[in-house]
Amino acid sequence: MSAVSYRNVLTRTEPQKSLTRGFKRGVGRNSAGRITVRHKGGGAKRSYREIDFKYDKIDIPATVRSIEYDPNRSGFISLLFYADGAKRYALLPVGIKTGDKIIASENAEIKPGNRLPLKKIPVGAFLYNIEILPKSGAKMVRSAGSFAELLAHDSGYALLKMPSTEVRKVSLESWASIGQVSNEEYKLRNLGKAGRSRWLGIRPTVRGSAMNPVDHPLGGGEGRQPRGMSRVKNMWGKGVRGIKTRTPKKYSNVFIISRRKKK
Repeated sequence: MSAVSYRNVLTRTEPQKSLTRGFKRGVGRNSAGRITVRHKGGGAKRSYREIDFKYDKIDIPATVRSIEYDPNRSGFISLLFYADGAKRYALLPVGIKTGDKIIASENAEIKPGNRLPLKKIPVGAFLYNIEILPKSGAKMVRSAGSFAELLAHDSGYALLKMPSTEVRKVSLESWASIGQVSNEEYKLRNLGKAGRSRWLGIRPTVRGSAMNPVDHPLGGGEGRQPRGMSRVKNMWGKGVRGIKTRTPKKYSNVFIISRRKKK
Protein backbone atom coordinates (compact mmCIF):
# COMPACT_ATOMS: atom_id res chain seq x y z
CA MET A 1 0.00 0.00 0.00
CA SER A 2 1.20 3.51 -0.77
CA ALA A 3 -0.32 6.95 -0.37
CA VAL A 4 0.47 10.59 -1.06
CA SER A 5 2.03 12.42 1.89
CA TYR A 6 -0.27 15.33 2.67
CA ARG A 7 1.40 16.57 5.85
CA ASN A 8 3.99 18.73 4.10
CA VAL A 9 1.50 20.12 1.55
CA LEU A 10 -1.86 20.83 3.16
CA THR A 11 -2.30 23.81 5.46
CA ARG A 12 -5.89 23.26 6.65
CA THR A 13 -7.93 20.21 7.62
CA GLU A 14 -11.51 21.56 7.72
CA PRO A 15 -13.12 23.06 4.57
CA GLN A 16 -14.66 26.54 4.33
CA LYS A 17 -18.23 25.89 5.49
CA SER A 18 -19.81 28.54 3.26
CA LEU A 19 -18.34 26.83 0.17
CA THR A 20 -19.46 23.28 0.98
CA ARG A 21 -22.75 21.45 0.61
CA GLY A 22 -24.13 17.94 0.80
CA PHE A 23 -24.79 15.97 -2.36
CA LYS A 24 -26.13 12.61 -3.47
CA ARG A 25 -23.54 10.36 -5.04
CA GLY A 26 -24.54 8.70 -8.29
CA VAL A 27 -23.47 5.13 -7.39
CA GLY A 28 -23.85 4.14 -11.04
CA ARG A 29 -27.66 4.32 -11.21
CA ASN A 30 -29.87 6.19 -13.67
CA SER A 31 -33.12 8.02 -12.89
CA ALA A 32 -35.00 4.70 -12.89
CA GLY A 33 -32.62 3.22 -10.31
CA ARG A 34 -31.07 0.75 -12.73
CA ILE A 35 -27.30 0.15 -12.75
CA THR A 36 -25.79 1.81 -15.82
CA VAL A 37 -22.17 1.90 -14.59
CA ARG A 38 -21.00 -1.20 -12.75
CA HIS A 39 -18.60 -1.40 -9.81
CA LYS A 40 -19.75 1.83 -8.12
CA GLY A 41 -21.42 2.28 -4.74
CA GLY A 42 -20.85 2.75 -1.03
CA GLY A 43 -17.79 4.67 0.09
CA ALA A 44 -17.17 7.21 2.82
CA LYS A 45 -19.60 10.10 3.14
CA ARG A 46 -18.31 13.31 1.56
CA SER A 47 -19.22 16.97 1.53
CA TYR A 48 -18.94 18.73 -1.81
CA ARG A 49 -16.56 21.67 -2.21
CA GLU A 50 -17.88 24.19 -4.72
CA ILE A 51 -14.94 24.77 -7.08
CA ASP A 52 -14.82 27.90 -9.24
CA PHE A 53 -14.31 26.75 -12.83
CA LYS A 54 -15.87 29.90 -14.34
CA TYR A 55 -13.21 32.32 -13.04
CA ASP A 56 -15.54 35.28 -13.60
CA LYS A 57 -13.58 37.55 -11.25
CA ILE A 58 -11.71 39.28 -14.07
CA ASP A 59 -8.93 41.76 -13.18
CA ILE A 60 -9.49 41.18 -9.44
CA PRO A 61 -6.38 39.80 -7.68
CA ALA A 62 -6.74 36.92 -5.22
CA THR A 63 -4.53 35.65 -2.41
CA VAL A 64 -4.06 31.92 -1.73
CA ARG A 65 -5.15 31.59 1.88
CA SER A 66 -4.95 27.81 2.33
CA ILE A 67 -4.19 24.54 0.53
CA GLU A 68 -6.72 21.77 1.14
CA TYR A 69 -7.63 18.20 0.27
CA ASP A 70 -10.76 17.55 -1.78
CA PRO A 71 -12.18 13.99 -1.59
CA ASN A 72 -14.11 14.55 -4.84
CA ARG A 73 -11.07 15.11 -7.09
CA SER A 74 -7.46 13.99 -7.43
CA GLY A 75 -5.73 17.40 -7.33
CA PHE A 76 -5.45 19.69 -4.31
CA ILE A 77 -7.58 22.81 -4.03
CA SER A 78 -6.81 26.31 -2.75
CA LEU A 79 -9.01 28.78 -0.91
CA LEU A 80 -8.78 32.18 -2.63
CA PHE A 81 -9.54 35.48 -0.92
CA TYR A 82 -10.30 38.10 -3.58
CA ALA A 83 -9.59 41.80 -3.14
CA ASP A 84 -13.34 42.57 -3.26
CA GLY A 85 -14.01 40.26 -0.28
CA ALA A 86 -15.22 37.18 -2.17
CA LYS A 87 -14.02 33.68 -1.27
CA ARG A 88 -13.69 30.93 -3.85
CA TYR A 89 -12.19 27.45 -4.13
CA ALA A 90 -9.98 26.76 -7.16
CA LEU A 91 -7.73 23.97 -8.39
CA LEU A 92 -4.18 24.36 -7.11
CA PRO A 93 -1.29 24.29 -9.61
CA VAL A 94 2.24 23.06 -8.92
CA GLY A 95 4.52 25.71 -7.41
CA ILE A 96 1.86 27.80 -5.61
CA LYS A 97 1.99 28.23 -1.82
CA THR A 98 -0.05 30.14 0.73
CA GLY A 99 0.33 33.90 0.47
CA ASP A 100 0.90 33.89 -3.30
CA LYS A 101 -1.28 36.10 -5.48
CA ILE A 102 -3.02 35.03 -8.70
CA ILE A 103 -5.28 36.85 -11.14
CA ALA A 104 -7.50 36.20 -14.17
CA SER A 105 -6.81 38.97 -16.65
CA GLU A 106 -5.99 39.50 -20.33
CA ASN A 107 -2.83 41.30 -19.22
CA ALA A 108 -1.81 38.88 -16.46
CA GLU A 109 1.79 37.79 -16.04
CA ILE A 110 2.69 34.37 -17.45
CA LYS A 111 3.17 32.46 -14.20
CA PRO A 112 1.51 29.44 -12.52
CA GLY A 113 -2.05 30.05 -11.37
CA ASN A 114 -2.75 33.10 -13.52
CA ARG A 115 -5.52 32.84 -16.12
CA LEU A 116 -5.52 34.37 -19.61
CA PRO A 117 -7.14 33.95 -23.04
CA LEU A 118 -5.25 31.49 -25.24
CA LYS A 119 -4.47 34.30 -27.71
CA LYS A 120 -2.34 36.00 -25.01
CA ILE A 121 -0.41 32.88 -23.96
CA PRO A 122 2.95 32.18 -25.67
CA VAL A 123 3.63 28.94 -27.52
CA GLY A 124 5.20 26.23 -25.37
CA ALA A 125 3.32 27.10 -22.17
CA PHE A 126 1.83 24.37 -19.97
CA LEU A 127 -1.90 24.82 -19.31
CA TYR A 128 -4.73 23.40 -17.22
CA ASN A 129 -8.39 24.34 -16.58
CA ILE A 130 -9.01 24.92 -20.29
CA GLU A 131 -12.33 26.05 -21.76
CA ILE A 132 -13.73 24.14 -24.75
CA LEU A 133 -15.89 27.11 -25.77
CA PRO A 134 -15.30 30.73 -24.74
CA LYS A 135 -16.99 31.73 -21.44
CA SER A 136 -18.15 28.13 -20.84
CA GLY A 137 -15.93 27.47 -17.83
CA ALA A 138 -12.96 25.14 -17.49
CA LYS A 139 -13.74 21.64 -18.78
CA MET A 140 -10.43 20.08 -19.85
CA VAL A 141 -7.20 19.11 -18.02
CA ARG A 142 -8.34 19.14 -14.39
CA SER A 143 -6.97 15.89 -12.88
CA ALA A 144 -3.89 15.58 -10.67
CA GLY A 145 -0.52 16.16 -12.35
CA SER A 146 -2.01 16.79 -15.80
CA PHE A 147 -1.21 19.61 -18.23
CA ALA A 148 -1.68 20.46 -21.89
CA GLU A 149 1.02 22.05 -24.06
CA LEU A 150 0.28 24.98 -26.35
CA LEU A 151 1.84 24.04 -29.71
CA ALA A 152 0.76 26.88 -32.04
CA HIS A 153 -1.65 29.69 -32.86
CA ASP A 154 -3.33 29.06 -36.21
CA SER A 155 -6.25 30.81 -37.97
CA GLY A 156 -8.21 31.73 -34.85
CA TYR A 157 -7.43 28.50 -33.03
CA ALA A 158 -4.84 27.29 -30.54
CA LEU A 159 -3.34 23.83 -31.13
CA LEU A 160 -3.11 21.98 -27.84
CA LYS A 161 -1.37 18.71 -27.08
CA MET A 162 -3.58 17.07 -24.47
CA PRO A 163 -2.40 14.71 -21.67
CA SER A 164 -3.68 11.79 -23.79
CA THR A 165 -1.27 12.88 -26.63
CA GLU A 166 -4.27 13.99 -28.72
CA VAL A 167 -3.71 17.27 -30.58
CA ARG A 168 -6.85 19.40 -30.91
CA LYS A 169 -7.95 22.91 -31.85
CA VAL A 170 -9.52 25.28 -29.31
CA SER A 171 -10.69 28.82 -29.97
CA LEU A 172 -8.15 31.52 -29.16
CA GLU A 173 -10.91 33.35 -27.27
CA SER A 174 -11.12 30.52 -24.71
CA TRP A 175 -9.35 30.99 -21.38
CA ALA A 176 -6.86 28.69 -19.67
CA SER A 177 -4.75 28.70 -16.51
CA ILE A 178 -0.96 28.59 -16.58
CA GLY A 179 0.81 25.61 -15.04
CA GLN A 180 0.24 21.98 -14.08
CA VAL A 181 -2.37 20.60 -11.70
CA SER A 182 -0.97 19.81 -8.24
CA ASN A 183 -0.53 16.40 -6.57
CA GLU A 184 1.48 14.93 -9.45
CA GLU A 185 2.39 11.92 -7.25
CA TYR A 186 -1.25 10.79 -7.27
CA LYS A 187 -0.70 8.29 -10.09
CA LEU A 188 2.01 6.52 -8.07
CA ARG A 189 -0.30 5.47 -5.23
CA ASN A 190 -1.15 1.80 -4.68
CA LEU A 191 -4.46 1.09 -2.92
CA GLY A 192 -3.00 -2.09 -1.45
CA LYS A 193 -6.19 -3.74 -0.19
CA ALA A 194 -9.82 -4.27 -1.13
CA GLY A 195 -11.13 -2.26 1.80
CA ARG A 196 -9.45 0.91 0.61
CA SER A 197 -11.26 0.58 -2.72
CA ARG A 198 -14.55 0.30 -0.85
CA TRP A 199 -13.77 3.52 1.07
CA LEU A 200 -13.47 5.24 -2.31
CA GLY A 201 -16.81 3.87 -3.55
CA ILE A 202 -15.29 1.23 -5.86
CA ARG A 203 -17.11 -2.11 -5.73
CA PRO A 204 -15.58 -5.48 -6.68
CA THR A 205 -15.02 -6.48 -10.32
CA VAL A 206 -15.82 -10.14 -11.08
CA ARG A 207 -13.99 -11.87 -13.92
CA GLY A 208 -16.18 -13.01 -16.80
CA SER A 209 -14.56 -16.47 -16.77
CA ALA A 210 -15.74 -16.92 -13.17
CA MET A 211 -19.41 -16.42 -14.15
CA ASN A 212 -22.02 -18.79 -15.51
CA PRO A 213 -22.70 -19.00 -19.27
CA VAL A 214 -26.01 -17.16 -18.81
CA ASP A 215 -24.20 -14.17 -17.29
CA HIS A 216 -21.18 -13.73 -19.56
CA PRO A 217 -19.85 -14.94 -22.95
CA LEU A 218 -16.68 -16.19 -21.21
CA GLY A 219 -18.52 -18.03 -18.42
CA GLY A 220 -19.08 -21.72 -17.76
CA GLY A 221 -17.02 -24.88 -18.05
CA GLU A 222 -15.59 -27.33 -15.54
CA GLY A 223 -12.60 -25.68 -13.92
CA ARG A 224 -10.62 -23.00 -15.68
CA GLN A 225 -11.18 -22.71 -19.40
CA PRO A 226 -9.61 -20.68 -22.19
CA ARG A 227 -12.02 -18.09 -23.52
CA GLY A 228 -12.51 -19.96 -26.85
CA MET A 229 -12.68 -16.88 -29.07
CA SER A 230 -10.16 -14.67 -30.80
CA ARG A 231 -11.17 -11.43 -29.06
CA VAL A 232 -12.14 -10.84 -25.45
CA LYS A 233 -15.73 -9.62 -24.98
CA ASN A 234 -17.66 -7.81 -22.31
CA MET A 235 -20.79 -9.23 -20.70
CA TRP A 236 -22.96 -7.88 -23.53
CA GLY A 237 -20.91 -9.62 -26.21
CA LYS A 238 -19.24 -6.43 -27.47
CA GLY A 239 -15.51 -6.42 -28.17
CA VAL A 240 -13.18 -4.67 -25.72
CA ARG A 241 -9.48 -3.64 -25.71
CA GLY A 242 -8.70 -1.79 -28.90
CA ILE A 243 -12.26 -1.43 -30.16
CA LYS A 244 -13.11 2.10 -31.32
CA THR A 245 -16.13 3.43 -29.41
CA ARG A 246 -16.14 7.06 -30.53
CA THR A 247 -19.08 8.08 -32.75
CA PRO A 248 -17.67 8.34 -36.32
CA LYS A 249 -19.59 11.56 -37.10
CA LYS A 250 -19.16 13.27 -33.72
CA TYR A 251 -19.43 17.07 -33.93
CA SER A 252 -15.99 17.67 -32.42
CA ASN A 253 -14.10 15.50 -34.93
CA VAL A 254 -13.25 18.60 -36.99
CA PHE A 255 -11.29 20.02 -34.03
CA ILE A 256 -9.06 16.97 -33.62
CA ILE A 257 -5.79 17.24 -35.55
CA SER A 258 -4.15 14.04 -34.29
CA ARG A 259 -5.74 11.14 -32.43
CA ARG A 260 -4.33 9.96 -29.14
CA LYS A 261 -1.84 7.12 -29.21
CA LYS A 262 -3.09 3.68 -28.25
CA LYS A 263 -1.61 2.24 -25.11
